[in-house]
Amino acid sequence: MTTTTSLPPEVRNVLTDVIEEGGAPEPPRRRRRRRAAEDGGDRGILSISDRRKPGVRWSTRVTHGLLLLVLIVVGLGPLLWLAKSAITPTEDTLRTPMALFPHGVDWANLSTAWSTVHIDVQFVNTIWVAAGSWAAQILVATTAGYALSVLRPAYGKVLYGLILTTLFVPSVVLLVPLYLTILNPPLLGQSLINTFWAVWLPAGASAFNVVLVKRFFDNLPREVFEAARTDGAGPFRLFWSIVLPMSKPILGVVSVFAIIAAWKDYLWPLLVLRDPGMQPLSVRLPTLQAAIQLDVYLAALAISTLIPIALFLVFQGLFLRSAGLGGAVKG
Repeated sequence: MTTTTSLPPEVRNVLTDVIEEGGAPEPPRRRRRRRAAEDGGDRGILSISDRRKPGVRWSTRVTHGLLLLVLIVVGLGPLLWLAKSAITPTEDTLRTPMALFPHGVDWANLSTAWSTVHIDVQFVNTIWVAAGSWAAQILVATTAGYALSVLRPAYGKVLYGLILTTLFVPSVVLLVPLYLTILNPPLLGQSLINTFWAVWLPAGASAFNVVLVKRFFDNLPREVFEAARTDGAGPFRLFWSIVLPMSKPILGVVSVFAIIAAWKDYLWPLLVLRDPGMQPLSVRLPTLQAAIQLDVYLAALAISTLIPIALFLVFQGLFLRSAGLGGAVKG
């Protein structure tokens, strides 16, 4: 007597459908769609039956391992080399750059870069520049996105079109008029040169952030807004108590973009922050390169990467789970 286990998989699937449904078997195309739906729709190049084969399973694991190794080398390699060179003497870095501490570790490079070269002042300046730029961009992006997506004024489409138009204007074209505006700002009557406001205020005018936040707000459930309005919530209460708590993913993404952009910006702080005592690390470090030793300079560079690395470690879960672009509520 022939058992079902000795039959081919296709025949067993047909018999299973007949036994479970008590009627004629499903067409092959409909059966494949049903099984794909039961599997959650998670179907890639390899099917589930292919993944269960030992040869395919081990080959995919080896391929994934090699790809992961390449990504680690390419992504973490420069950072690890910088961290190693920051505590390595200059002679070892020049003679054997890939060797691992051939003549010991020189921890004095970090203290020299921090205190003697006085990058501690530029480090604090960079934090101030990044914090102010972040606050300006969050304020403008959330309020503008809220007005365009939730309040929806009559002229909202025209305003949104103008915001999109500014994305096509190169930033270099706006450099001269923006500098003249900072040099002689309207209504103030006092130049903003050599003040942090000269960096903070232009950073807030980011059309990309407004578009990003607006698209996220469009995906929020409108039923929540209507319920809040029914309970008597005004526009400000709706924005502060309903929209912002539901928008933590996009706020995290905009925060990372804003801080990283302010941390690495060179040209604009160089133009408006002429006082060396107010310049951030991105402007001051290239100036100090010719005046200090290589090991101390690499130590200063390593110190300047601490905040971006810490920022990524804090928000990495946000990027890996949803990249900040998914909906806030699943319904």
